[in-house]
Amino acid sequence: MRKEFLVFGSPLIEENEIEEVVASLRSGWLGTGPKVAQFENNFRAYRGATHAVAVSSCTAALHLSLLAAGLRPGDEVITTPLTFCATVNAIIHAGATPVLADIDPLTMNIDTDRIAEKITPRTRAVVPVHFAGRPCPMGPIMGLAQEHHLKVIEDCAHAIEAQYHGQNTGTFGDFGCFSFYVTKNIVTGEGGMVLARREDDAARIKTLALHGMSKDAWKRFSDEGYKHYHVVECGFKYNMMDLQAAIGLHQLARVERQWVRRQEIWEYYNESFRDLPLTVPPPPEAETRHAYHLYTVLIDEKVAGISRDAFLDRMTALNIGVGVHYLSIPEHPYYQQTFGWRPQDYPHAMKIGRQTVSLPLSAKLTNTDIEDVVDAIKEIISS
Repeated sequence: MRKEFLVFGSPLIEENEIEEVVASLRSGWLGTGPKVAQFENNFRAYRGATHAVAVSSCTAALHLSLLAAGLRPGDEVITTPLTFCATVNAIIHAGATPVLADIDPLTMNIDTDRIAEKITPRTRAVVPVHFAGRPCPMGPIMGLAQEHHLKVIEDCAHAIEAQYHGQNTGTFGDFGCFSFYVTKNIVTGEGGMVLARREDDAARIKTLALHGMSKDAWKRFSDEGYKHYHVVECGFKYNMMDLQAAIGLHQLARVERQWVRRQEIWEYYNESFRDLPLTVPPPPEAETRHAYHLYTVLIDEKVAGISRDAFLDRMTALNIGVGVHYLSIPEHPYYQQTFGWRPQDYPHAMKIGRQTVSLPLSAKLTNTDIEDVVDAIKEIISS
């Protein structure tokens, strides 16, 4: 057994990030400022997007995108039942009604056929979630959106590096929303980004993210002299700080190198678990690029001889941190009470949500760490 606990999703932080944060502290400019603007520029260029706005989280990015999409009470937004609660909560906060469409049991992404079944005259938008870094089938999804005049807000929290048929995730829909939470492929501690097609949408998101104050109000204390601002809309406190962007600038510079390392770990896991009674992730689909954000295995008690929750406990006892991504949304009491959702109405999401385990997958992992994960799993399954 390992002597020290292996923290799930612990990020790789190098000296460049630390020095950039210290430089921000010494400059006295800690809030939204020039480093945020630079991070927006760099990320926009990396994804080949038209406009980018940095915000405080992916949840904020989703909420603001839904507002900029013009949703109103009574409007319906279709999304997946296998996602973090933030996806659904953002729809609720925007005043719309979330509608769930079950997933493809192999890819774990939203099933396009199920989306089509859930479209009604009240449907105004779709929020596909690129689960675990595997891109959704954006061709068919965009076809449905065009046919039914729907807005598309991509939840790319897991999919910073992903591509579908040569095009970057986050650039298909009207908006693409990214996460830089501490466990993500690029980290800023907390933080997010919105990619927008239209300049007007990006400008509105920027305004809404900082109390509804007129554009570039953050510059009012700069060395250009005090600038008066006007509140043009009732906004939120969703802006990113330079302290966060200072980390993100160097994380972004290493994003491709760290993707290669996670791919190596992913492939090693596949080889190591080939003969075990576990279900491992399928290979990436043709003409796609997987972001390798999560490595999820399915624990079927009848096959593996151990329940998923017992497996979680055993891994923790062996000092290996693991995650669950995710219990399906209809399993949670709030959504059952509010919308009447039942897990059995989304059988694929329910089954996966009750069997899934996410294993450590980070560029920070050493070869010894990876061997410890593999040895722990083999010990648990064999016993």
